[in-house]
Amino acid sequence: MSAATTRSRTPDRLCAEAVDLARAAAEEAAAPGVIGEHSGLVSEGDRVVTHFFECKELGYRGWRWAVTVARASRAKIVTLDEVVLLPGPDALLAPEWVPWSERLRPGDLGPGDLLPTDQDDLRLEPGYTGEEEPPPNSVVSEEMRELAEAEDADVTPGTPAVQPATPIRGTIASVAEELGLRRARVLSRYGLRVAADRWEEEFGPKSPMAQAAPATCVSCGFLARIGGSLGQAFGVCANEFSPADGRVVSLSYGCGGHSEAAVMPKPPQPAAPVIDETRVDPFPLRPARDSGSVPEAGDDETAELGHS
Repeated sequence: MSAATTRSRTPDRLCAEAVDLARAAAEEAAAPGVIGEHSGLVSEGDRVVTHFFECKELGYRGWRWAVTVARASRAKIVTLDEVVLLPGPDALLAPEWVPWSERLRPGDLGPGDLLPTDQDDLRLEPGYTGEEEPPPNSVVSEEMRELAEAEDADVTPGTPAVQPATPIRGTIASVAEELGLRRARVLSRYGLRVAADRWEEEFGPKSPMAQAAPATCVSCGFLARIGGSLGQAFGVCANEFSPADGRVVSLSYGCGGHSEAAVMPKPPQPAAPVIDETRVDPFPLRPARDSGSVPEAGDDETAELGHS
């Protein structure tokens, strides 16, 4: 950095002496009685100076009225440029504004509230696309064939309590674990019913949140399906802003965070401006002398730009 850029500018003498002009402008812009003492000045450029005055208005502690004055080259008269209220080094400032989408936290959604979702929300994707469906004539992979042939050797004798915690993939033990047959006991019909009643009471259609919801969870993209017989009436909520996030919810439950309740449209993209540079349109600066109308292009009375 050169020495010229680091050296401070010397304020213009006439602009620096125009304290009364700056004070009068500040008193005219501000409320009566809020302009305090002159607290300094700073040079903004050649023949441009900003004067600072203390602000006595309640709620603006540390703020200053900044009045910028200037004068033209070789002129003796100082003129007013602008008046503005600016925070000083010790000013009391409001916290930085944060968009609502970043201020929102899990649990903020209440009954009757709607939480819009973007069309390009990364947490959502189209339902059925068929991309992951295997071809109809696909064969079993070589790995699965080898595991199927060796499944007899992988079966561990004994009761389910002594079976390995993680059976080898493709063995009978792994299939039994998926079906829930490796556990000594499973939920009875009564156990399923009391669990369903408990979940239905907390996150069911009769809850205040569901009564004010725009739609039910059965059509929400944030619903994660569960297997078994309970999957016919329940699922798991995967919306972090929903009060039921990570909880088992009834398919007839609902909240304002429904994925399709208030979808925000994409902002319109204006077309690029088209500039026609193939022709020049003459523009008269004064009307015709006889009729007062604008002369046509090519008329002798048409004035050229830049001349009176």
